[in-house]
Amino acid sequence: MILFPAIDLKGGECVRLLRGDMNSATSFNADPAAQARAFERQGFSWLHVVDLDGAVTGQPVNAASVSAILAAVKIPLQLGGGIRDLAAIEGWLARGVRRVILGTVAARDPQLVRNACAAHPGRIVVGVDARAGMVAVEGWAQATELAALELAKRFEDTGVAAIIYTDIERDGAMGGLNLAATVALANSITIPVIASGGVSSLADLEALKAARCAGIEGVISGRALYDGRLDPAAALRVLAC
Repeated sequence: MILFPAIDLKGGECVRLLRGDMNSATSFNADPAAQARAFERQGFSWLHVVDLDGAVTGQPVNAASVSAILAAVKIPLQLGGGIRDLAAIEGWLARGVRRVILGTVAARDPQLVRNACAAHPGRIVVGVDARAGMVAVEGWAQATELAALELAKRFEDTGVAAIIYTDIERDGAMGGLNLAATVALANSITIPVIASGGVSSLADLEALKAARCAGIEGVISGRALYDGRLDPAAALRVLAC
């Protein structure tokens, strides 16, 4: 199971939000490239990068920081935030991003996701971000009447590489994963699922591993890695065994 360390970008810095609130950002590193190198040195095999400003505005804002990260490390990264058309998808893939994450556009223009998957098999990930099981878009600022499971099922048999399922109310709150909802989603679709939102300790990772759900590919962690609650070496050992 892959542990994806999160680099969330706001104003060119690595930050963490609380429950997706852009006004509650805590800055952890003013140099995203240095943070990426640190994660690589710690043994992580992937990076999860999100342009938070881009997610809100609908267009890339922290592109310079993403480019600096790409130049700084050799491990692959998946990138989301403000990627809303095929040109942006192809532009990032050409610049070295391994997988592009589509969230808002997946809810609003599922055909674009299908087209992108057809053109770039295995390199498109769908972000399913939910409050109380219902999808939120535009950087989590707007609620929809679309259920998380309904959105995920739209992309069965399209070639989507993974679904990132985030429980927004858990994100940054250090209260643990919504394990039940994550496992239920993974058991309901054939697309691999990446768990996100609330990882705060080794116990959360051990519980996820103990669930033995074959559909779960990995888990994303942010604040717990930055503030030291989660030791990288210990976390990687838990998920490797």
